[in-house]
Amino acid sequence: MAHQTVRSGYEQLTDRLNRYPQGAPPSAVLYAILEMLFSEKEAGLVARLPIRPFTAERAARAWKLPLVETTGILEELAGRAILLDMENGNGERVYVLPPPMAGFFEFSMMRLRDDIDQKVLGELFYEYMNVEDEFIKALFADGETQLGRVFVQEAVLPLDNGIQVLDYERASEVIRSASSMAVGVCYCRHKMEHVGMACEAPQNICMTFNNTASSLIRHGFAREVDVAEGLDLLDEAQDNNLVQFGENIQQRVNFICNCCGCCCEAMIAARKFGVMDPIHTSNFLPVVAEEDCNGCGKCVTACPVEAMSLTSANDPHRLRRKKAKVDKDLCLGCGVCVRTCDRDGLRLEARGERVITPVDSAQRAVLMAIERGKLQNLIFDNNALASHRMMAAILGAILKAPPAKKALASKQLQSLYVNRVLARS
Repeated sequence: MAHQTVRSGYEQLTDRLNRYPQGAPPSAVLYAILEMLFSEKEAGLVARLPIRPFTAERAARAWKLPLVETTGILEELAGRAILLDMENGNGERVYVLPPPMAGFFEFSMMRLRDDIDQKVLGELFYEYMNVEDEFIKALFADGETQLGRVFVQEAVLPLDNGIQVLDYERASEVIRSASSMAVGVCYCRHKMEHVGMACEAPQNICMTFNNTASSLIRHGFAREVDVAEGLDLLDEAQDNNLVQFGENIQQRVNFICNCCGCCCEAMIAARKFGVMDPIHTSNFLPVVAEEDCNGCGKCVTACPVEAMSLTSANDPHRLRRKKAKVDKDLCLGCGVCVRTCDRDGLRLEARGERVITPVDSAQRAVLMAIERGKLQNLIFDNNALASHRMMAAILGAILKAPPAKKALASKQLQSLYVNRVLARS
């Protein structure tokens, strides 16, 4: 019976996580992960927290606890990077429960720590994300609007053909414009290290920015860095042929991961579910200069998502000669392949159609919620209130009807719901 009681708390927390567009499909492995990160009491309390940022006063009402006790619990959770704490526009301290990814799953491995067994946790993460694939599929392959996007490596863009690169497409501009920046241990390679599968790419290179960085710095989960060091870390990542995969928004980006093809969840998802567009690409594509390509295959080896291959050059004088070929449907447009080519056999060109990037994290969350049938959870986000639970259930049933789904797919109604929800944020 005691086991049933503990499990029911984690089931409630799982339900809460899955009200957000970036959820976590339930499984025995997920419950084991949550048991390592949350106590039974904490799981039950966190399950009752609103989705959008909230004050200690609002949490106290949801938990029916005194404000002092509530504040102490919130600070304890923020101190373990379960919650993020920050100031809102009115100077009030607010908290938010980030999704599992990019969120508290990653934060749990962003520093070396002895309060939990990170080897066991890393093995559980590997089982949940690399053996079971429901989580990765749900995170990266559902819906049209995705969690992350690829930043093009600016150094390999030609300067003389009129290519336009917007500021939000530049990882360097994210670094220069951030109010705060931090670096921590790469969750993906740290996890793989505990199962004996990590590559040689640098680990202390996971970048966070703005409010997320400030919270992680405050609680010792990441180290604060300035612009100069941030740009140096970006150079180091690119010198190691790592892909800059960051938050899929234009303003106040909260993270940029420097991803290898072998360890990182986003690159693995791109290979597994490439036809489902799990990652928003950059606005650029590599083009092969056939007269300069010698078929050496360096670009094929460097590509993290297997979008490059070698094919016959159809050279009547050299029958075995090969040339590089780009699979445009799989290519992320990161520029890693161009960087590895020492013969100018590849160059980047603009894609025919520009990729649309949401303005900020609130807009992206609403678009993802609409596409995944979870808009009701953002509008009625306080599960501690019976009225919110009832209205969310009613709206959810309406949205499942085919005419409602068709209506919500229209750009006009998407804009209407985006504006209404954002106005309440």
